[in-house]
Amino acid sequence: MFKTNVGGIDRILRIVAGLVLLAMFFVFPDASWRYFALIGIVPLATGLLSTCPLYSILGLSTCPAKRA
Repeated sequence: MFKTNVGGIDRILRIVAGLVLLAMFFVFPDASWRYFALIGIVPLATGLLSTCPLYSILGLSTCPAKRA
């Protein structure tokens, strides 16, 4: 359905960043900025799905080139 445009290192960094941000949501329950940490859902989802809508719009890809 979606074209894969997120490469290996980019994918790992997105997943780690998403998990860190979501962990901050639970670790700091009384912080006033707590709900801003929910933005971690976006990099986590794009990392798990290996596709980024913004990359598609801009025509970017971090996937290695396919060899023929």
